[in-house]
Amino acid sequence: MADKLKEEDKRDMSEYKCDSGKPPVYVPHKPVSAVIGASFSVVSIMVANILRLFKIPQVSYASTSTELSDKSRFEYFSRVVPPDNFQAQTMVEIIKELDWKYVSTVAVEGEYGEKGIASFISYSADAGICIATTEKVLRNARIEDFDKIIDKLVQKPQARTVVLFVDEDNTRKLLQATIRANRTGHFLWIGSDSWGAKVHPVRDQEWAAEGAITILPHRNPIQAFDYYYKSLVPKLGVFPCNSTYDSNFYQINTRKIINCRNGWFREFWSQHNNCTFDNSSRKCSGLEGIAGYEQEGLVPFVVDAVYAAAHAIHNIIEDECGNDPFYFCDELKPAPLGPQLLKYLRNVSFIGRQGSEIRFNADGDAFGSYNIYQYQRNPDGKYDYVQIGSWKETLELNVTKLQWRDFDTIPKSVCSDPCPSGHIRNYQDQCCWACVSCREDAFVNNDTCQSCSPGYGPNENKTGCVKLEALVLEWLNPWVLVPVTFSSIGILCTLFTIAVFIRYNRTPVIMASGRELCYVLLSGVLCCYSMSFVILAKPSVETCAVMRVGLGLCLSVCYSAIFTKTNRISRIFNRGVKTIKRPVYTSPISQVIIALGIVSIQLVGAIAWLIIERPDIREIYPYPLTAVLTCRVSTFALVMSLVYNMILIIMCTWYAFKTRKIPENFNEAKYIGFTMYSTCIVWLAFLPIYFGTNNDYTVQIVSMCMCLNISATVALGCLFTPKVYLVLFQPYKNVRQGNGCQIAGTDRNRPAYSMRFTAPKAHTIQSMTSNSKSSPRFGPKNDDTGNPPNPSIVESSVS
Repeated sequence: MADKLKEEDKRDMSEYKCDSGKPPVYVPHKPVSAVIGASFSVVSIMVANILRLFKIPQVSYASTSTELSDKSRFEYFSRVVPPDNFQAQTMVEIIKELDWKYVSTVAVEGEYGEKGIASFISYSADAGICIATTEKVLRNARIEDFDKIIDKLVQKPQARTVVLFVDEDNTRKLLQATIRANRTGHFLWIGSDSWGAKVHPVRDQEWAAEGAITILPHRNPIQAFDYYYKSLVPKLGVFPCNSTYDSNFYQINTRKIINCRNGWFREFWSQHNNCTFDNSSRKCSGLEGIAGYEQEGLVPFVVDAVYAAAHAIHNIIEDECGNDPFYFCDELKPAPLGPQLLKYLRNVSFIGRQGSEIRFNADGDAFGSYNIYQYQRNPDGKYDYVQIGSWKETLELNVTKLQWRDFDTIPKSVCSDPCPSGHIRNYQDQCCWACVSCREDAFVNNDTCQSCSPGYGPNENKTGCVKLEALVLEWLNPWVLVPVTFSSIGILCTLFTIAVFIRYNRTPVIMASGRELCYVLLSGVLCCYSMSFVILAKPSVETCAVMRVGLGLCLSVCYSAIFTKTNRISRIFNRGVKTIKRPVYTSPISQVIIALGIVSIQLVGAIAWLIIERPDIREIYPYPLTAVLTCRVSTFALVMSLVYNMILIIMCTWYAFKTRKIPENFNEAKYIGFTMYSTCIVWLAFLPIYFGTNNDYTVQIVSMCMCLNISATVALGCLFTPKVYLVLFQPYKNVRQGNGCQIAGTDRNRPAYSMRFTAPKAHTIQSMTSNSKSSPRFGPKNDDTGNPPNPSIVESSVS
C-alpha cells in the first residue's frame, strides 16, 4: 500500500482527468520518441536546447543554419536538408560561373542570416570574389531601415549582384524598398533557400524580382500528397468523426476524405473558398474544392523527416523485439531511449518519396543537393520560377536558359575591368584598382612591371620578352639619302676633275700645280667620298675591316699631300730669303715619296689595330626596344685612329698660316690655308656631335659621313675648282711666255699672258697665278742659248 502511494505521488497532476464531477482518472502522457521540426533555424535552435535536456532526437525539414552542425551544443539535432555552408558554396560557384567579381550581401539578424553570410564570405575569399558592402536586416526593422539598406547598396553601383540570406517576409520588404527607390532592374539578386521558389516574396511585385536567381534544396513534388490533399473536405454538420482517434473518414461513394484530424481545416476552407459554415447565404457545401493549389516546397522534406524517424524506430524495434513488425517488446516500453534512437537515426539510409537517398553525415546533416532557379517573365507576360541548373558536389548550370531584364548577355558585376595588355593593377581595395601602364620595354608578371633584357622587347600580349630584330640603315632612309647623294655628286665631280687633269696634263697650269701631289690628293678625295658607302652599308666583318682601315687612310692621303705641299712652299721661301741654294727633296718624286711615307704610318697603324682587335659586328641598344647592328669598335680605338689625321690637319693648318704672306703670284698657299681653316671648323663641329650623341646611332653614322664629305668637298672646291675653271673657261691664261707668241685665236687687243722661265738651276717655286696684273721677278733672266727651259717654273702674267 505504501509503495502504491509513493508511485502515485510521483505522477504528474496534469496526467489526471476529471469529467462531470467523477473521480479523477489517471491518463499518462504518451511518450515522445522524436520531434519533427522546426522550420526556421532560430526556432530549431531554441527547441534543440530544450530537447537536449530530455535527450529527445529532433529532425528538422527546413532549418539550414550552420550553427546547428555544432554537435557539442546540439547533440540530438538532425536535418534532412543540407546546412547553409553547402548553400553558400553553391552561391559562390554560381557567381564564378557568371564571372561576377564584386558583390554585396544582405543578412537577416540571427543565426540563419549571419552564419550563412559568414560562410559565403569565407568561400568568396578563396574564390577571389570581393564583398563591396555587407548589410543586416534587424529584427522588427521598419520601412525606413529597408530604404537605408537600398541606399547603401546603391552607393556601390559596380556591385550589382546582391546575395540574400533573408527570410521571405524581409525579402518581400526589401523588394518593396527597391520599388520606392526606383531601382528595380538594377540589382541582380541571389536568394537563399528561404526565398527558394516561394510566391509570397514576389507576389504583386514580380517585376522587382525579375532575373533573381534562387536556391532550394533538391526536391521532387510528391504526387500522392497532391492527390490526398485535393481529396480533403471539411466536416459538415454532425458528421460522425471518431473522436477517440481523430482519424479522417474516407467516403467510398465520393472518393473524398473528411478531415476530422485537423481542427483548423474548416477555417482554411472557409477563407479559401470565401464561404461560412453557419446558415448564411454563402454556406460551405463541401463541394467547392481547393482551386489554385500548388504543393508547398517544404512538403517533400517534411515527408522525408517523418520517414527518417519512422525508419529509425522500425530498425530499433526489429533489432530489440524481433522481426514481427507489430510486436513492441517490454524492453523498449514505454518508448525507445533517446540516445539509442539517435544512434539508429544517424545510421538510416533509404530511398525517400522524392526518389533520392536519405542519409546523414556525422554532424546529422543531409548531403548537399540543390535546385537552382531563375525568376523569369514568360512570353505571355506571367512570371514563374524556371530551373536553370543544379548542384550536387559540382555545379551544373545551363547558361542558355538565363534571361535578363534589359540585357541580351550576362550583365557585369565587377568593380574594375581587367587591365589591357601592358598594364598593371594599382589596387585601391581588394577588388578595385586603377590600371597603370608599364614602360614600353617592360612586360607584366604577377601585376608587376619587369623590364626586358637589352636586345629583347615585350611580346604582343606583354606577357614575356622576345628577341628584337637588329636595325640597319636602309638605303632609302632620308638620313642615308642625304650623305649618299652628296657622296655621289662628289665622286662625279672628283672623276671629272681627274679627267680634266689627265686631258690637260701637259698644259702650264696643270704642270705648275704639282701634278703628282694633285693626283695623290684627288685619290684621297675620291676615297673620302667612297667611304660613305662603306660606312652606311650593312655591317659585316668585311665592311667593318674596310671601314677601320679606310676611314683614317683616306684622310691621311688627303692631308699628307697637303702637308707635303705646304711644307715645300714654306721651305722654299724660308730658304730663298737666306740663300739661293735649292732646298733638298723638292722634286716631284721626292714629294710623292714623302706623302706616301706619311700615309704608310697610318696604314701600318690600321693594320696593327686589325690584328690586335679583329673586326666583328655587335648589337648596341641606344634606346629601349631598339637594337642596332654595328661594327664592334671601341670609342677609344676610333679616337686613336683619327688622332694621327688630327695631327696632320694641325700641321697643315700651321704651315698654311705660316705661308700666308708670300707674294700674291704665289697664292696657292692662301687656298690651302682656307681649306685647312674650313677643315678645322668641320672637325671641331664633328667631334661634339659624334661623341655627344652616343644614343643616336643614326646621327653618329650620318655625321661621320658628312664630315668626310665636307672635308673632301672643301679640298676639292678650294684647291681644284680654280684650276679647272681656268683650264676650261680661261684658256688664254694657260700659255707659256716665249718670243711674244700668242695662243691661236686670241684677241690681239687682249693683254698677252705668258710664262716666264728661269734657268734650270734657279731656285723657284711652282705656283699657279690668278689674274694679277704684275708680279715680282725672281732670279736672273733667261739666256739666249736656245736650250728648252724647265717647265716647272714660276708662272707670271705681264701687262
